[in-house]
Amino acid sequence: MLNTQTQRNYMPQQQNMAKFFPMGHNQQVDHSVNHVQNNAGNNSMAGGHSHSYSSGGMGNQAYSSPQHVSNGTQNNLQNTSQHWQEQQNLVSVSRASSAPHHHARQVALLNKVSSAQVTGGVNPSSYQPVNGQHRKDGPPADILENRKGENGEIERQDWKALDLGGQGLRALSNALFQYTFLDKLYINHNKLTELPSAIGRLKLLQLLDASGNQLTELPPELGMLTNLKSLFVFDNQLTNLPYELGSLYQLDVLGIEGNPMSEAIKQTMIKDGTRAVIINLRESMPISMPPAERDWIVLDDTGKNDAKAQADKFQVLCYNILCEKYATPQMYGYAPSWVVAWDYRKGMIKDQLLDSKADIICLQEVDWENYSEYFMPELAIAEYKGVFYPKSRAKTMNEHEKKSVDGCATFFKSTKFMLLDKQVIDFSSSAIQREDMKKTADIYNRVMPKDNIAVISFLENKQTGSRMIVANVHIFWDPQFRDVKLVQVAMLMEELSKYADKWAKMPRSSNKTGINKSELADDVPAPTYATGAAIPLIICGDFNSIADSGVYELLSRGSVASDHDDLKDRVYGNFTRDGMSHPFSLKSSYSNIGELKFTNYTPGFTGVIDYIWYTMNNLNVSGLMGDVDIEYLARVPGFPNVHFPSDHILLQAEFTVKPPRKEIVKPPPPDFGQQSSSRKP
Repeated sequence: MLNTQTQRNYMPQQQNMAKFFPMGHNQQVDHSVNHVQNNAGNNSMAGGHSHSYSSGGMGNQAYSSPQHVSNGTQNNLQNTSQHWQEQQNLVSVSRASSAPHHHARQVALLNKVSSAQVTGGVNPSSYQPVNGQHRKDGPPADILENRKGENGEIERQDWKALDLGGQGLRALSNALFQYTFLDKLYINHNKLTELPSAIGRLKLLQLLDASGNQLTELPPELGMLTNLKSLFVFDNQLTNLPYELGSLYQLDVLGIEGNPMSEAIKQTMIKDGTRAVIINLRESMPISMPPAERDWIVLDDTGKNDAKAQADKFQVLCYNILCEKYATPQMYGYAPSWVVAWDYRKGMIKDQLLDSKADIICLQEVDWENYSEYFMPELAIAEYKGVFYPKSRAKTMNEHEKKSVDGCATFFKSTKFMLLDKQVIDFSSSAIQREDMKKTADIYNRVMPKDNIAVISFLENKQTGSRMIVANVHIFWDPQFRDVKLVQVAMLMEELSKYADKWAKMPRSSNKTGINKSELADDVPAPTYATGAAIPLIICGDFNSIADSGVYELLSRGSVASDHDDLKDRVYGNFTRDGMSHPFSLKSSYSNIGELKFTNYTPGFTGVIDYIWYTMNNLNVSGLMGDVDIEYLARVPGFPNVHFPSDHILLQAEFTVKPPRKEIVKPPPPDFGQQSSSRKP
């Protein structure tokens, strides 16, 4: 075990190799290349090598490299290639580190004599904390992977590196892969013939050294380790690399010298280096088998033979589709470029929407151009109508610039529903217009710069006359702004309450176009709503908030205290003076099955942040779309991929409008006739 305070960021990044692996002490590049040539005739296998191990490491055993040169041109290319020189430098260092616990000893030495130069060249600033660019809420990944004690509290983790090098190990215990907090693992110079697939659990690893073993192949699950920056497999018996390594988009150094590697991989490494090898693997990755279909979970099938109940049944779909401009190689480099390309993804998204046959579709991250020129025309063919508003930044842009601004789009089946009203809630403008917030610095510095919006639609069922409010929202993403998320949702609920009270007084509509008169439920009067809270309410969206958040608490419990932890002592007018509340009895539709395992799936964040909320007093959940096949995910580091076009998955729920409660008419008081005011004697 290595103490994290003395070994943090142990191995150097690619750009610093020359500094930390200097020429000298029999490690010069020319000497290494000549060593390859001089020992070519000593290999027992064509293009390969063999050697024996002792339990105490390699000692002074000579190595022979399988990377032969076939002609003068290749020889010259190897001598002049900086990438191949790097391989030779690194493999020389690797071969000098065969002693038991070599790396741990080096760190201990560095701790004693910080200025001493040690084999391997420790670079204290090479490794940084795990990239949190995909993180939406909750603690960072490295905190989530820490162990919890018997009391449920996170235990202090003083070490994150493990050195099992030079131990003569023939197998690795599965217990090792429970140490998911590790960022460096040394299993070099042992007698391993394979790496268990469970190694894919160590998702925080930034360095893995499996050099000097007897590996003939690498497990595809290594592709799950997307935080890897250095992967050393020197001096094994590898002839090829799994395509899944293409997911290692942050890898700086791939050490493969000393293996009978295929000529194609070898030549790519010589000419263009590690990044080119990884890109080639990623872009040529074959299409995997699709996952099993997600189950449809039936929660309530009563009323299936009741025509009125069926008329008041509807399905809602919620989906953040990952806007075209946000799908960059920097954010989603673990996926092939053609998978991330919008031309591939948009067709798959459209097919998912149509195949769902949902009555109401709420999409987030839809840009103006794709709404008007692609989704609206395509869905119109299936008799959908839509409502779209872009984020508030579009107000300051010209017509051309507006096209790329994303927002929220709500589609509804025009054969079932009619649109009575629509509204947009601009959180930035709403905040600045509030008298109680105008003079607070936190509003100007934290809330106002965020241009998130919510789209509100007021619908009426053409057949039954029942009405509902559908809110579609995308809350700010950054986990450092949990206070802003909570304030945005509080403003959403405040505005929804105002609109609901207004719409409760709206007279009935006589427009029933699109519905056969024989299908109208004339025998059942259309419901009326005494208050706004009596109108059925659906709230869909990407809330960028986990269940352990103020946002979830506000929506599910109806209120949060003014001193909630998420507010972080910020000042937000009445919200931080009186607390936040709303009048609706809301519940997450998926809480009926304990929520999904995730709705957002990326290497940096996997969790539930998307929800379909409903009012329990007038709606009942009858069905839900289930989880993604867990076995399928074993080799999938993140979405989007060939089968899932967004980093989010779609949510779909079926609801039934509850019949209105019948008023209990109290009988008149009994009439016992006139009573005499005085008694006769």
